[in-house]
Amino acid sequence: METLSFDSDDLGRTEEFLSRAYARMRIGNGSPATSRARIERSAIDSVSVDELDLDFDMSYTVTPLGRICLCVVHEGTIEDHAFHGVRDSFGPGDVVSFVPPELPYTGRVCGARYNITMLDPALLTQVAGGASGSGAVRLTGHRPHSRQAADRLRQSIIYLRDHVLSVPVVADQPLVASTAAQHLAASVLATFPNTALIEPISTDRRDAHPAALRRALAHIDDHADQPVTVAEIAAAAHVTVRALQYAFRRHLDTTPLAHLRRVRLSHAHQALLDADPGKGHTVTEIAARWGFYHPGRFATIYRDCYGRSPHHTLHRS
Repeated sequence: METLSFDSDDLGRTEEFLSRAYARMRIGNGSPATSRARIERSAIDSVSVDELDLDFDMSYTVTPLGRICLCVVHEGTIEDHAFHGVRDSFGPGDVVSFVPPELPYTGRVCGARYNITMLDPALLTQVAGGASGSGAVRLTGHRPHSRQAADRLRQSIIYLRDHVLSVPVVADQPLVASTAAQHLAASVLATFPNTALIEPISTDRRDAHPAALRRALAHIDDHADQPVTVAEIAAAAHVTVRALQYAFRRHLDTTPLAHLRRVRLSHAHQALLDADPGKGHTVTEIAARWGFYHPGRFATIYRDCYGRSPHHTLHRS
């Protein structure tokens, strides 16, 4: 896990820092009386969450980021934001996809406090990609398709910031990082127009047979202790992600990730039985080791499955 802080009223230092943290850029100050910039970043391998507070008007010209960039405005405005024929302005409460990863952009931050969340574009394909050789999944619009979708994505970002990245012992667990990144990618796909085909086509329905499901289940069982994506499970089953999702719905009435979670829950249960609380083992540590990054939610899921709390299992053992 990576954390960093920046606080300066020197415009040159701010430009240098932003160029290192995002992409090469040029900035200008539209309110020369002040230029205070405060930035806090928390990051795991494929996702970073930044809180920025600028108390001046800053123009920007930025080279391509190479990453999906989400922006949530808390206060102030971002105006004349432009890229490849698009020009828009954002205010408090807006949730937007700032720019496609491959494009440069320009605009002005006007005394704003806002969140920037960036993720690896490959995560979209890992969550909803097709067969090997098909095109990468990409976003096709920068505005959410509904206010409700925007609110859900905002809550996902807040949850990631406050309950995963704020707890280093949790965020540093490989399964937590993988699960959190996939959850964020799924939220992005549910929020913005994109190229992913959700519903199975005729070949997907044909391929969603029991043999493919068995291959998927075997891959999950063999790799539950490793970061694994839906795309990897589909590749192991020799089907598309859509066919995989359809096979799990049709034969098991669940999803691949829900089944993976149940398998990991079983491993966490066994780890609780085997653990010695006298040697410092805790429910939070064991849960995080198996990809469960919210202790309260883990306790609820565990109780629903095993009829008692994970603390009870740990201390009985």
